[in-house]
Formats: sequence, C-alpha cells, structure tokens
Amino acid sequence: MLNLANNLTIARILTIPFIVLLLYFPSKASCLIAMIIFILASLTDLFDGFLARRYNLVTSLGKFLDPLADKLLIVSVLVMLVHQGWLQAWIVILIIGREITVTGLRAIAADQGQVIAADRYGKLKTLVQVVALCPLILHYPWQGFDPNPLGMVLILTALILTLFSGGNYLYSFFQNQ
Repeated sequence: MLNLANNLTIARILTIPFIVLLLYFPSKASCLIAMIIFILASLTDLFDGFLARRYNLVTSLGKFLDPLADKLLIVSVLVMLVHQGWLQAWIVILIIGREITVTGLRAIAADQGQVIAADRYGKLKTLVQVVALCPLILHYPWQGFDPNPLGMVLILTALILTLFSGGNYLYSFFQNQ
C-alpha cells in the first residue's frame, strides 16, 4: 500500500502544516517559501497519478488519499488567505461547498455502484485553482509587480470553473438516475 505513488500523496499532505505555518507568520520570505512548497506539493499530484497508472500502483488507499490530499492542500491555503484578510470568505465558502457537494455525490454514486470519475472540467478547475493561489500566496509586491490583482482575477476564474464543474457533476449524476 505504501508504494511510491502513495508516498508522494502522503508527502503532499505532510507539506500542509508547513504552508499553513509560513502563511500564519507572513513576510515576503515566508510567502515566497510557502508558494514554492505549494507548487512542489501540487506537482506531486501529477506524478503520483502518472506513476500509479504507468506502473500499476493503483490502490484503494491511493484512490482515497489522492483527492483528499488535493482538497486539504487547496482548502488549507484558502482558509489561511481568508485568515490573513487577503481573500474574501464568500469565495472560499463557495469553493468548499462545491467540494463537499461533489464528494457527497460521489459517495451516493458509489453506494449505487457507479463511479463518478474526475472529468476535464474538474481537472481544469484544480489546475486553475493552483495557478490562482500562487500569486495570492506570494502576496507582497516583487520588483514593482503586485501579484494580488492577477491572483484575484485568477481566483474568480477558478471560482467560475469550480461552480461550473460542480454543476456538471450534478447534471451527469442526475442524467444517470
């Protein structure tokens, strides 16, 4: 069960306290380090799935931990950004609400013997969320560049994709009922 793919997923989860701690005591340096760790953790999501499929390392533990790790990483950063007053809570509430809804929907589908796999909109949503969070984590101006306006445009784009993707999962689920 603890193969390379699952170890990468666990490593992603283990980065979360460090990112949270760095964002709890924000400075230009701590935000830069938090962003770098966040990017590296996000990249493990690409590699763990690739390794699991390529080398037949798919496990039930991995199927459970991978989406959990993604949600924990994203939600932890979002909550810390709200804590610092760098992001409005309503955005985070909608994103978390979508995640809970889709997770619940997947549980209902699984109980009925159906699998609701991640679709292209869900994958795009995750990518845009990760990209959007980078300038928001960075927060402080660098070389005259303020990352916050870019981050806000990207997070609002991610929010639209998040809600669209959630609606798409709901639509697909009820089409199969």
